[in-house]
Amino acid sequence: MAILGSLETVRAQSPRSAAFAAAFAYVQDVLREGSAAHARLLAVEPGKSARVELGDGVFAVEQSYHTKPRAEGFFESHRRHIDVQVVVTGGEAIEVIDAARSAVQVPYDAERDFTHHADAAGATLARLEAGDVAVFFPTDVHMPGLRSGAAPVLVRKTVVKVPVA
Repeated sequence: MAILGSLETVRAQSPRSAAFAAAFAYVQDVLREGSAAHARLLAVEPGKSARVELGDGVFAVEQSYHTKPRAEGFFESHRRHIDVQVVVTGGEAIEVIDAARSAVQVPYDAERDFTHHADAAGATLARLEAGDVAVFFPTDVHMPGLRSGAAPVLVRKTVVKVPVA
């Protein structure tokens, strides 16, 4: 199941591999104010994203967006990559449910490494604030980017894609 918490907590509970080591080194850098990675992410315009290659099949998608109402959200999962999602500024709600409890709505798209799942009752709701990290494995169907209050919030976030071993 998904792992959520501080970078230290998540790193301690995640698989030990070169790919995760590269991912967490980048996460540590992007969370450090004044670093080039942090500045690059802060420069991403709202509604835009940028891909950053980290090597050995690991890459990050740096994003800036406004949180959305749950009615505009959707559940997703990935087969070839594990998501390491990191909120750098702002905050959002994320729902997560085990794939065994979720129906596929749109079949797997191998080019995008993406499956769209139907809405699911009983998902766990988590709130991520600046500095929080979440790891979603292929069995973790997740709905990120949700408002946790009535008003939208600007979120600057990075999603590191770690290849499944």
